[in-house]
Amino acid sequence: MNLHNGHRQRVLDRFRKEGIDGFSPHNILEMVLFYSIPRMDTNEIAHRLIDRFGSVAGVFDAPESELLKVDGIGERSAAFLKMIPQLARYYMTEKAEDKIITSSRDAGEYLLPRYIGRTTEAVMVICLDNKNKVISTQVVHEGNVNTAEISIQAIATAALGCNATSVIVAHNHPGGLSLPSNEDIKTTEVLCRTLSALNIKVLDHIIIADNDFVSLADSGKI
Repeated sequence: MNLHNGHRQRVLDRFRKEGIDGFSPHNILEMVLFYSIPRMDTNEIAHRLIDRFGSVAGVFDAPESELLKVDGIGERSAAFLKMIPQLARYYMTEKAEDKIITSSRDAGEYLLPRYIGRTTEAVMVICLDNKNKVISTQVVHEGNVNTAEISIQAIATAALGCNATSVIVAHNHPGGLSLPSNEDIKTTEVLCRTLSALNIKVLDHIIIADNDFVSLADSGKI
């Protein structure tokens, strides 16, 4: 038990001194699991997780039901692993409050952190004032992979509710490419017409996949 505790302390001391950059994938998971598994060798469990899911990101993105199939991972650890990317998303989005968006790059960089850890499609709307300052950012639809439907009514309601003068719409293609489909383009056209009648301008529709994004405005589709 003393040897086990000593090993954990050495790992934590190394993290405090060097940071996480020099850690191997299984070392990262080993350390993370210290906080959900107090009295077990988490090194072996970390190796099993990497063997099954291929990477740290693969572990964090895995469904909880699949994590529970790994020997040594219980409900507490599975929930903790699923919490980490969501905490990262919260951290990154909170740092970007009061953002002014003046370009598709601004929009993409603002949106990318909000999709950290999302493995199903989510439709978001950024509501802006007449100076392009973000008033609010809302998720208006979440669905299974490749099945999200952009709710024009929900987007209009969000924009009207905060007196937005313009909006930027976004959705993701989990596990796919950030290229717009024909359906994406048609839906955007309908959305632009609908919101224009309400004196609200659609500035862009951003499609996100992994760490990449495509702007329909830059593509001449808006």
